[in-house]
Amino acid sequence: MSTLSRLAGSLVGSEVVKLGNEINRRIQAGEKIYNYTIGDLAPAVFPLPKELEDLIVQCYRDGYTNYPPAEGLAELRASVSAFIERYMGISYGQNEVLIASGGRPIIYTLFKAIVDAGDKVLYSVPSWNNNHYVSMNQGEHCMIDTYPENDFMPSVADIEPYIKEATLLCLCTPQNPTGTTMPRETMEGVCDMVLAENASRSGDAKKLYVMFDQMYGLLTYNGMEHHTPVSLRPAMKEYTIFVDGISKTFAATGVRVGWALGPAEILGKMKALLSHIGAWAPMAEQKATAKYLTMTSEVDAYLAGFRAGLQQRLTMFYEGFTALKNKGYAVDRIAPQAAIYLTVKVDLRGRSVAGRTLKTQEDVTQYILDKAQLAMVPFYCFGADSSSPWYRISVGTCNPEDIATVLALLEKALEGVDPITNG
Repeated sequence: MSTLSRLAGSLVGSEVVKLGNEINRRIQAGEKIYNYTIGDLAPAVFPLPKELEDLIVQCYRDGYTNYPPAEGLAELRASVSAFIERYMGISYGQNEVLIASGGRPIIYTLFKAIVDAGDKVLYSVPSWNNNHYVSMNQGEHCMIDTYPENDFMPSVADIEPYIKEATLLCLCTPQNPTGTTMPRETMEGVCDMVLAENASRSGDAKKLYVMFDQMYGLLTYNGMEHHTPVSLRPAMKEYTIFVDGISKTFAATGVRVGWALGPAEILGKMKALLSHIGAWAPMAEQKATAKYLTMTSEVDAYLAGFRAGLQQRLTMFYEGFTALKNKGYAVDRIAPQAAIYLTVKVDLRGRSVAGRTLKTQEDVTQYILDKAQLAMVPFYCFGADSSSPWYRISVGTCNPEDIATVLALLEKALEGVDPITNG
């Protein structure tokens, strides 16, 4: 085989996709598995808003099947601007909004527009795919380990040692995979640190930018508030690029309408890159989304029902893991805060089952899959240490009537584990 590019040779596939493919093979082979790995919404469980669906169908019937403008339809950018101001309290003009086919092309072009080979990129672990984007751009990885004491969110003190000479700081709140949020005081401290750092850099030096992924920003529970850098520190508007869209907010992962908010100069470069790769949201979906985002009463009603359904499932799992912990099993959990994820712990490494020691966390993952029929994503798939006993449960495909069965199967699997061995 001929030699390929260095990039192709260095690419590592998504660990979550790899795990999901294995689970799907087993399901197709006839196994019963409760698959809570994928960060998606099952249409049969959480359907697309009916109004949005009808609008998309009508737009196709009306012949909106041609190329859209590279920056996105003006009417959609106007709708996004109004939508963001209403729900987030921040103001962006149409020239500060860029439309793309979901969040991934936005992240890809953002990295390409800002990060050169060797540039320092800061991101916390566990987190979704930051490691892959840094590698694809030959950036310098600056990974910040996070811990359950801070709900797996980075603190100001965690970030501060790495801030000098950094080019990009990647923040995601509510966070994938943890379903936790960054507290207001932490966000304020991070913003102050970024502003001070940029003020210290000479005029021709690269500035430090923040990629702010808020795909789950409208999915918060139990009184949790979503804060943004720009709402807390307006001066951050010059240095912040938002990643957002309808994928998770409206259970529309396959509809592929995302947007960036940020400085017009940076978005212009991202638009040029999008023009070359053609990662535009389809014309019909853009037209339909532009109309739907203005239907405030329908949007409010949908979000209320959607959030209630997600919170119900997250709470049921949380209470189930709480009951297991109270029985003395080696599990733990973090209370639901946001997104479609619950952070849970299954700490069985070093224990034995029928004479076989679970030597690694991967062994634990496999044991829970085999014996409890439960598939969760381990945090080591999101850049955490390979020994981390923490997992992500995604409830986007979950039927509430299955949860009691899943918890009973998990308890039976936990009962089958012997005490810690000495070896």
